[in-house]
Amino acid sequence: MSLPDRNYLMQLFRKVDRDGSGSINAHELQAALSNGTWTPFNPETVRMMIGMFDRDNSATIDFEEFLSLWKYIDDWQRCFKSFDRDNSGSIDRNELKLALTAFGYRLSDQFFNTLMGYLQFKANSASNAPKPGVGQPFESKILFDDFIFICIKIQTLTNAFRQFDYQQNGVITIKYEDFLSLVFSLKI
Repeated sequence: MSLPDRNYLMQLFRKVDRDGSGSINAHELQAALSNGTWTPFNPETVRMMIGMFDRDNSATIDFEEFLSLWKYIDDWQRCFKSFDRDNSGSIDRNELKLALTAFGYRLSDQFFNTLMGYLQFKANSASNAPKPGVGQPFESKILFDDFIFICIKIQTLTNAFRQFDYQQNGVITIKYEDFLSLVFSLKI
């Protein structure tokens, strides 16, 4: 799919750039994005997306960076919809597993249990999140913004891991300080 007309995207960019600064910060971008459920994007996902496309480390994106981000979001939205088999606007654990497997990740059920637990913790920690009642299971539906979040995080961690996986066998040996330096250098 091709990008919409550049003039249309410039008009959209100007609407999102509420302070007229010529760049969009995370707050402005979050206000402009929706999960398709009338809920704003997760601020952490927005921050990660800004970090991916912010070439000058200004914590904002200019119009050219916005064009790249637009294409990225469009590509991920089409991908997300292709794995949303029931057209619910969300994907479940099994659909996520299918997506990550299609991307080339061979991950265990234990990993997916850990990931779903992490998402439950993240959802319960959100200030506006409804808290499940005692004994209520976590609604394991993953919205579009969390799908992007997961994919960015796994890809970023994988790229960082590969720097130390000299034999490309999925095993690394790393000094503790190198590990800490690696973690703190990542934009996630």
